[in-house]
Amino acid sequence: MKTALVTGAYRGLGFEVARQLSERGFRVILTARRADAGIAAAAKLKNASFLEIDITDSGSVARAASQVTELDVLINNAAIIAEGDSDILHIAPELVAQTILTNTLGALRVTQAFLPLLLKSQAGRIVNVSSGGGQLSEPGTWAPAYCISKTALNAITCQFAAALKDKRIAVNSVCPGWCRTEMGGQAAPRSVEEGAAGIVWLAADAPQDKTALFWRDREIFPW
Repeated sequence: MKTALVTGAYRGLGFEVARQLSERGFRVILTARRADAGIAAAAKLKNASFLEIDITDSGSVARAASQVTELDVLINNAAIIAEGDSDILHIAPELVAQTILTNTLGALRVTQAFLPLLLKSQAGRIVNVSSGGGQLSEPGTWAPAYCISKTALNAITCQFAAALKDKRIAVNSVCPGWCRTEMGGQAAPRSVEEGAAGIVWLAADAPQDKTALFWRDREIFPW
């Protein structure tokens, strides 16, 4: 049985990814900062457990990594859109830094901490949940701090993919699309099940030699 760890998984897209993986026979580790919500979420799934992690805190991440003995798939899903993230012409640089701390450096911190376990896997995978808002090819103006953080996350994907190309670990970014979650809102056109499906495909079914790529709905997506 393969083991997958999903950050930010007590609700929304992260929980749906964990649910789909558990139905596929994975042993799933759900992580979140809120232990009460995480424990309740894990109890709803089979072959699932909860691990408390604050991805902005190196000590918290290190403690969590020390409690895991094996890992095949890491899904960096946890992310925020901060209040006031609306206008690049006036946004406070501090808000951009706060968003990057979670969305970008959090994924970097978690990946570094759990990498020794992934290196023991026969076919390790790292899936970074990004966004079309992070594209450089088609830049937008909405939620600039969030979008900048996802652009930087894509760069981290490429860096890890290059560093691990000879280590049997596939590293990819994925855009789930605009989904009906607490973050996405009820006006979003895609269900959470649709958004999670592409992430689960990268975690479980994508060819192992496909790495250093950006995906949406199982198709390569422009950076």
